[in-house]
Amino acid sequence: MRLFRSVAATTVAVSALLLAGSQAYAAEAAPGTAPAARPAAAPGADFTGIAALSNCSASLVRYAESLSTDPALVLTNGHCYEGGMPSPGQVIVNRSSSRNITLLKPSSSNAGTVRANRVLYSTMTKTDVTLYRINESYASIKSRLNVTPLTLAKQAPANGAGMAVVSGYWKRIYTCSVQATIPELREGGWVFKSSIKYQQPGCETIGGTSGSPIVSTTTGEVIGVNNTGNEDGERCTLNNPCEVDANGNITVDQGAAYGQQTWWFYTCLTASRTLDLNKTGCLLQKP
Repeated sequence: MRLFRSVAATTVAVSALLLAGSQAYAAEAAPGTAPAARPAAAPGADFTGIAALSNCSASLVRYAESLSTDPALVLTNGHCYEGGMPSPGQVIVNRSSSRNITLLKPSSSNAGTVRANRVLYSTMTKTDVTLYRINESYASIKSRLNVTPLTLAKQAPANGAGMAVVSGYWKRIYTCSVQATIPELREGGWVFKSSIKYQQPGCETIGGTSGSPIVSTTTGEVIGVNNTGNEDGERCTLNNPCEVDANGNITVDQGAAYGQQTWWFYTCLTASRTLDLNKTGCLLQKP
């Protein structure tokens, strides 16, 4: 997992690599319209829509169909959930929360804080996601903090697609491309499906980058969420995920880094932009 564990070993190296981005622009949406999303002119170049947690990274996100009056959403990893890592097979749905989340300006400085009031969905089975509902709308956040959301992509990324992992915790941007989609990734007792493997060099993610959005450098949309990497070359252990192909063959790739699919949210989305895990075709893990 790319959960933050120790500042001392990485602070000096990372601080030298902090990136400041270009200024963002977005007109405030009128009530009842789609909230302005991060512009695609220079995707991955700044920290618009990026968030920081106490131990992870995150992002302010919207569905393609979201309205400016909808309660805002924040995306991070399941293993960044404030109640601790969900057990294998566990799915947390519609649980109250009061978590503070720091949103960033395009330059990476702090824009201000929002508060989650509900965990809509959290799991580490099949994918590794936590989706928070915020206690104010996109329009309110835009008015109060001048922060606009990122849009979740509706499809999986293609191999070779350009991408950026944008960490709000470290205020650092990693750029590379999608190397492959791994049928199954095993880590400890957890199993992730259709994991996104990063082409190296460029995306050597570290602790604290957990929950960072994987942003398409073509569309500016969120194509996944960063979550883990093989640190020591061990086989299928915590912090050392192993790859399993369609025939069940296991491969260990020390130094490899991975993210998880997020487009599956759309397969469970209702007309009112809520999640229904019993919807026909829903791909998210059910409780």
